[in-house]
Amino acid sequence: MKRFVWRLQQVLDVKAKEEETRRTELFELTQTLAQTRGRLLRQQSILRDIISGIARKKPQKRLGPQAFFLKYSAASDERIKELQHQVIELESQQRQKIAQLLTVKRFKEGLERLRAEAKTRFIQEQERIEQKELDEGATISFARRQRLEPALRESDRAVQ
Repeated sequence: MKRFVWRLQQVLDVKAKEEETRRTELFELTQTLAQTRGRLLRQQSILRDIISGIARKKPQKRLGPQAFFLKYSAASDERIKELQHQVIELESQQRQKIAQLLTVKRFKEGLERLRAEAKTRFIQEQERIEQKELDEGATISFARRQRLEPALRESDRAVQ
């Protein structure tokens, strides 16, 4: 039986590699997003802890830490806003990467379906060819027997 060769196999291989690359990029981006979210949550947690620590102190002892906190709160707020902006940007990039991955995946799956259909047609065609060869062999064999039978009958009659 002939070996199955599909002309678009190289395209399928390229798309499979592209899908794997996009998956890797998405995974790395997701990790970066998770790390950025973690930094944001830590920053917010630190601010909440500082505020609750200041609130627990008596009013007379609160003024110094409160003034210090207010002096540097603008920098903390700026850092939080920067992290929030990074999270939004990374989420946007993540959505784009997911869309790209899905596009490549759908294209690859379409090619795989086409390959499976082509292989099925190839196998059916090879089976038809094989059956045709078997039929021709049987016909030739039958024809030979038909030709030889009268000669065998005459030789049997001559022997008797």
